[in-house]
Formats: sequence, C-alpha cells, structure tokens
Amino acid sequence: MAGHRMRRKPSVSRPVGWQQRSEPAGGLPGSPMVRHPGSGGAAAPPVGGLEPAPPRSEEEEEDAGAGQHRQCHMEAAGAQERGGGCGGCCSGSSLPRCRLPWARSRPGIKKKFTCPGLGLFYTLFSAFLFSVASLFLKKIEDVHSVEISAFRCVFQMAFVLPGLIYYKTGFLGPKGKRVFLFFRGFLGSAAMILLYYAFQIMPLADATVITFSSPVFTSLLAWIFLKEKYSFWDLLFTLFTITGVVLIARPPFLFGSNVTGIEGSYRNHLKGTIAAVASAVSSASTFVILRKMGKSVHYFLSVWYYAVIGLIECIVVLIVLNEWTLPYCGTDRVLLILIGLLGLGGQIFLTKALQIEKAGPVAIMKTMDVVFAFILQILFLNHLPTWWTVGGALCVIASSSGTAIRKWQKNSKKVKENEI
Repeated sequence: MAGHRMRRKPSVSRPVGWQQRSEPAGGLPGSPMVRHPGSGGAAAPPVGGLEPAPPRSEEEEEDAGAGQHRQCHMEAAGAQERGGGCGGCCSGSSLPRCRLPWARSRPGIKKKFTCPGLGLFYTLFSAFLFSVASLFLKKIEDVHSVEISAFRCVFQMAFVLPGLIYYKTGFLGPKGKRVFLFFRGFLGSAAMILLYYAFQIMPLADATVITFSSPVFTSLLAWIFLKEKYSFWDLLFTLFTITGVVLIARPPFLFGSNVTGIEGSYRNHLKGTIAAVASAVSSASTFVILRKMGKSVHYFLSVWYYAVIGLIECIVVLIVLNEWTLPYCGTDRVLLILIGLLGLGGQIFLTKALQIEKAGPVAIMKTMDVVFAFILQILFLNHLPTWWTVGGALCVIASSSGTAIRKWQKNSKKVKENEI
C-alpha cells in the first residue's frame, strides 16, 4: 500500500573474523556464522538459535586449517611463480604464509635416514661370511661334520637365549605351533649337518651350487603340501636344476668311469652330491613349514628350536657313529669358534636384509655365495673347477634366480592390485 512505509530489517552486527557459510542447495535461510580458523576474532552471539563452536587450541587450529592450506598451496603455485605470493586462506591465517603445517619441523623429531641398497649390501656380506665359514670347515682336520654342527648349535643357543628372555617369548612356543617348530628344528639342523658333510668330502663350489637348488624344491613342496600354484615356469626351473646337479655329479653311466676334477674317490663325490641334494630338500621343507606357521611365532623362538633340537640330533648321531673327538691342535679349535661366529653373523645380516629389502633382490644377490665359493676354492684350496661344474652352476643359478624373480613379480602385482 502506498500509505505504508516499508520497514527495513535490522542489521545484525557481525564481529571481525566471522564469515557466513554459503547457503545449502535449498537456499534455506538462517545459516549459522562460523569463525575463520586462525583469525583470532572474538566469538559472536548465537544467530538463528545456533551456538558457535567453542574456541580451539593452537594444535586444533593447525589441523583444521590443514585442508585449506593444501588447496591454497596448489592454487597459489602459479601465483608464486609470477611473484604474486600466496593469497586465499593463508592471508588471514595465523600460520606462516605458504607453509604447510604437516611439513613444519618439530623439535625432537629427526628424519630416519635410509641408505639405498643397504639390504643388498647386507645380503652380499652375509654370503661372504657363509663362504668363509665353509672354507674354514674345509681346513679343519680329523673333526667330523656332525661335531662341527654341534659346536655351531651351541653358539646359536648362547646368542639366542638373551633374545628369548628380552622378548619374553617363552621356550616352548604356542601349543598349536609346537609340532611345526619341532619339525622346523629337526629338518633345519639336518640340512646343516648334511651340508657340512658335503663340504668335507666334495669340492666347495660343487656343494654350494647344489644347495642353491633349494628355491626350486620349495616351489614343488609348496605345491604338494600348501596347494600353491605350480606353473609351467616352475616345472622348467626344476628341470634346469636337475640338469645342473647332473652336470656336477657326472654319473658314470652318462659321463663314463673316468671323472676328472673331483676330490678323492668318485664314491665320496657321489655321497657328497646326495648329501647336498638332501640338504637342499630339507632346507626347502623348512621354508614350507615356516610359511605354514606364518608370523605367529617369533623369529628367536624358531632359531631356538633349530639350535636345541639340532644339538640333541648331533649328540645322538655322534654316539651312534662313535665319532666324538676333541680337536688336537689350537688352530682347529679357533676355526671351530670362527665357524660358529661367522654362521651366526651371516644369519643376522641375512635377516636384516630381508627386513629392509624385498625378497626377490635378496634371493638374486645371495647367488654371490657361489661366486665367493669359486674364488675361495681357487685361491686357498688350489682346486680349479671344471667346465662341467661351471655349466651346472649356471643352470642352478638361472633356475633359482628365475624362481625368485617370478615370486617377486607376483608379490608386486598383488600389492598394486590391493592399492587399486
């Protein structure tokens, strides 16, 4: 009506630092006022019957502004290149300009330095320690391989016992895993005894090469007992391994009766080959058992079973064979101590390598053990390997490396699928 004046809405005074939220899609009136994070303005009285949020601490202010700073940092990148500085939310915030809160240096917190390739170096050093221990074993005279294995078990028990006490794992392990732990200890120590026996009666490089067929046997046993997939490539790698072992063993029905490049009689060479293959199969069985147990059993407990059951096994075998003799000279005693220390050191460095590096590169780098064995055999034992041994070594290394690479690719593919 003409006679009536239009009344003007009373304006609501808004304190400094308050911004009004954008209305929702329905355009509903009465949207509450919110304070801009970090503005430092005073709290305003309720508008539309809604209470404002209570004031927050400095840490909460930084967390609340983190999302706005991320967007500000991306939107203002072009402006910074042109010298325009950072605008947007940074201009009214109490945080430093263009400084992300999550990148802020906090006192007392240091970045962990990671050296690239450290895991591979640990693997290389572990292979060197194992090779030197094998060389010392060849140098010991008149001490049976089972007795040497017993000395190593004693060293492992002495070093693992403090770890068991520190981590409070107990000495028996979980009830449902004790059977697996027993067989892990029995088969693991049997693999060590057979390997030491092979080292004593056949060339060092030949025994080392044959033991590297363990990954191929692991794939085969995992297919049988764990129902894991066994592909055409696994079958091909198995055939390559068998070919390599045959080239090293050189059975008379294939190579004739005059076999050259062996230590002692061919009978001992054949016994050493059988012992090395049995050691590889026992080691593969140990890996299958460890995979079956998973991560529910502490590593120290697994090594403890390996040392205790191995020591009992060695004592029984020595009593049956009546081969228990103390070393005659001080050199052999020193070598026995060094074998125990080097074996333990190699195991520790290999474990550290697997903790910081993927299993595929570690398995490939571990083939350097064969190279070290050839070098030490030539330099200190004056025994040149034959071309048959070199060909067999190439077959075994190719098969074990191929198995490791395929396993690595499968695990990487699974990780990528899980990320997607």
